[in-house]
Amino acid sequence: MSKVSGLKPSPLEAQPEPLNILQLKREIERRWPLTSLLDMLKEADLRIGFTNHFKNTGVRSNLDRETLQRRLLLCLYGLGSNTGLKRMCGGINSDLEYDLRYVKKHYIHREHLRNAIAEVVNATFNVRKVAIWGEGTTACASDSKKFGSWDQNLMTEWHIRYGGRGVMIYWHVEKKSACIYSQLKTCSSSEVAAMIEGLLRHCTDMKVKKNYVDTHGQNEIAFGFCRLLGFELMPRIKRIGSQKLYLPSAGQKQDFPNLQLVLTKAIDWELIRQQYDQMIKYTTALRLGTAEADTILKRFSRSSPQHPTQKALSELGRAVKTIFLCHYLNSEALRREINEGLNVVENWNSANGFIFYGKNSEIATNRLDEQELSVLCLHLLQISLVYINTLMIQRVLAEATWMKQMRKEDFRALSPLIWLHVNPYGTFRLDMNERLQIDAANALFFSET
Repeated sequence: MSKVSGLKPSPLEAQPEPLNILQLKREIERRWPLTSLLDMLKEADLRIGFTNHFKNTGVRSNLDRETLQRRLLLCLYGLGSNTGLKRMCGGINSDLEYDLRYVKKHYIHREHLRNAIAEVVNATFNVRKVAIWGEGTTACASDSKKFGSWDQNLMTEWHIRYGGRGVMIYWHVEKKSACIYSQLKTCSSSEVAAMIEGLLRHCTDMKVKKNYVDTHGQNEIAFGFCRLLGFELMPRIKRIGSQKLYLPSAGQKQDFPNLQLVLTKAIDWELIRQQYDQMIKYTTALRLGTAEADTILKRFSRSSPQHPTQKALSELGRAVKTIFLCHYLNSEALRREINEGLNVVENWNSANGFIFYGKNSEIATNRLDEQELSVLCLHLLQISLVYINTLMIQRVLAEATWMKQMRKEDFRALSPLIWLHVNPYGTFRLDMNERLQIDAANALFFSET
């Protein structure tokens, strides 16, 4: 047991960043100094054309394509950075606040945004060079992030762990920092339900087989459903020393003399057999979307009386969880893999505050549809950043002198979610010869009075 003492992988975050990665970041910052985040969004659209997904919900529109594309990008940036539409226009390019609000009302909707996000994610997968990023991955990590929000609506709740009022955004991020799905949730909603929903509802080309979560994203029901849905749930479990291992059948406890303290009862395979059809029915409802994961899990969370299908799912989940715990305890490589995956989604959460900086990073609306638009625009803006950074990194590494310096460890630490070279705030013009017209206006006012 000394080999797995503490059951924690080596802290990757405590290790210094490889020198070659630091030099690569400095080179990107030298070649593209303080690149405007709005320009990165524009470049992504010019290469991919995701604004073609935003269609007018009205009868007709007189806007030409160039004007519509420009106003769409301004709206998406204003919502995704939380600066608002008024701060995005200012009379520049003759686009007034009224014009942007018209485009937002008639063109920007939730389904349009999800389609645009999926296209950018798929484009990111397509442009990746195998020599740099490796083969396509089938693993993603999911976690939530708390955002502050106004309190006169049904979504905002007081968060018991982080404190303060707000909402939760649940992200699904693959191992190379491409976020495939995002959800707006209440602080008390089930992270297990959000995890299952994201695995089933993302519309990207990624084939998810593994999902890394923390302690709050797993339970026995989650293990059971993921097994039936064909996903491998891989959590990092807090206080793993208190976990129990279930026996395959009764009467086997004495066969494992060194595990007496962690062994418990046997799995009820007969109950699983009896409820198998019902478990498949609920699983199919989840897969087809005829029932939401949150609704099913709320039904199964009632403690008394316990649903028989819930008991069977728990038994199946205990069996799958026991197998996972044995692998987790035995393999340091598995613990490292899970930790690396969760570090990726934590890095994604760190970038949220850099991009969603307006209004103290608080969702400033009480309407559910407006809240969802803000979250999805943030998702689109951030995944566009990942797409352009991917192209920038590949442009530098296309040179033989840079590619020869990269080692295996450097490629493992390489991430397209970097922003030292990015300016999200716009430009500031200072003209010392230009003055505000204040004194003349005051003199005219006093002369009239």
